[in-house]
Amino acid sequence: MDPRAFRRFKKNKGALFGAFLVAVVLSVAFIGPFVSSQDPNEQYRTALLTDEGVPRGPMTVAGHPLGGDTIGRDELSRLLHGGSVSMQVALFATGLTVLIGLYVGVTSGFFGGLYDSIAMRIVDVLLSMPFLLVAIAINRVVNNPELYALYALLGLISWTTLARVTRAKTMQVREMEYVQAARALGLSRARIVFRHVLPNVLGPAIVIGTTLVAQMIIVESAMSYLGLGVQPPRASWGSMLREGQEMMAHAPRLMLYPALFIVMAVFGFNLLGEGLRDAFDPKD
Repeated sequence: MDPRAFRRFKKNKGALFGAFLVAVVLSVAFIGPFVSSQDPNEQYRTALLTDEGVPRGPMTVAGHPLGGDTIGRDELSRLLHGGSVSMQVALFATGLTVLIGLYVGVTSGFFGGLYDSIAMRIVDVLLSMPFLLVAIAINRVVNNPELYALYALLGLISWTTLARVTRAKTMQVREMEYVQAARALGLSRARIVFRHVLPNVLGPAIVIGTTLVAQMIIVESAMSYLGLGVQPPRASWGSMLREGQEMMAHAPRLMLYPALFIVMAVFGFNLLGEGLRDAFDPKD
């Protein structure tokens, strides 16, 4: 990272707060499951449900500090393991999105011509496809999809914006004097791309990738809430929202806890992305 960009980032209080929220959420998601002593799918009906079937509240049962959910599972354990699943989906899908978007954007912007035209028409087609309708269609074709199917679905549909931005940046960089000098010296196209073009488009790609994580969290939560994402009994924050609505009148905390973590994650990644944008390009 450019030292000047790092100094600008450190002076941005919003970006630092976003980085703090991201650190908290990632710690909960990836360290929490190892700390949890309860099985997130085990049902403690006698201990965590009243005779009327209402979940017991926080600090009422030893060993279950947040009480139970609608069918007597440990709420804290569900939150920790659900966060791990939600963040895995968001991060892996974003990684796939960045790889595809960078490849298509850099190659189409650098080589141009027919390849560029075909790539941009594919982008136009994908942008015209309603995401939820595609998700519903795939869910009907693939019965009980695994997590990798969710990664692939989100990654293969979400790379278009990144591709367009990196294409525009690549077209700007390829006309720079140092790129023209590299061509005059007889350097191969691959060497020019990796040595001169790619380092100049990584900054915008990192910024977009950071904000994409927030979008992936929202999309995964929405899909799981609608029953199109993570399948039971596996927990995610979105599926916990869906399950918690059944007890909204008696135990609103079952929706409050996962909603709070979703808001923290989305807000944190958005603040971090804006801070990185200001650090990499203060004129923007």
